[in-house]
Amino acid sequence: MDYTSAGNYPNNNGVSIFPGLTTTGPLIAGNVVASDGTGNLAGLGETTGTANTGTAVLSQSQAGILQSGTPVTTNIVIPAQSQITRITVMVTTALTGAATTLGLGTSASATALTAANAIVTSGALGQVSVVPGTGATQIGNWDNTGTKDIQVVVTFTNTGSGVITLTVEYAQGINLAS
Repeated sequence: MDYTSAGNYPNNNGVSIFPGLTTTGPLIAGNVVASDGTGNLAGLGETTGTANTGTAVLSQSQAGILQSGTPVTTNIVIPAQSQITRITVMVTTALTGAATTLGLGTSASATALTAANAIVTSGALGQVSVVPGTGATQIGNWDNTGTKDIQVVVTFTNTGSGVITLTVEYAQGINLAS
């Protein structure tokens, strides 16, 4: 998303109409930061009891990703040690060709987020929910993106005339791993 012209109207496609807030760390919300050990839950406006803070879920999207026979590096860069909570593909122009599948990876590995050709669009318009599948590597990369930022790469099975919008939702820098 381009925020350089935020607040101006009308804006070009992909430019936010509203100005944004930039922060270097995760956005944490809640009124009880540390538990006081009592096991009690805080009431409205109270600041003691059991901790109730949580990390905001953020998202990054890129529209207009064209079906290609070569990997497409997106502008979606997920911060290190984040947890990917959801990925969706919005098919805005149906994928064509012998196979209407694609896979998601990173600039380091084409299969870091899904197995190759794991996302099936059925050649139709609409939204497709992406899952990491059953591979331990992909599951681990969704659970914790690692010690460096990752840049998302789309690999289509074949060339064609399809177009997608990709959205990745994540909890920034929570550094969890099962």
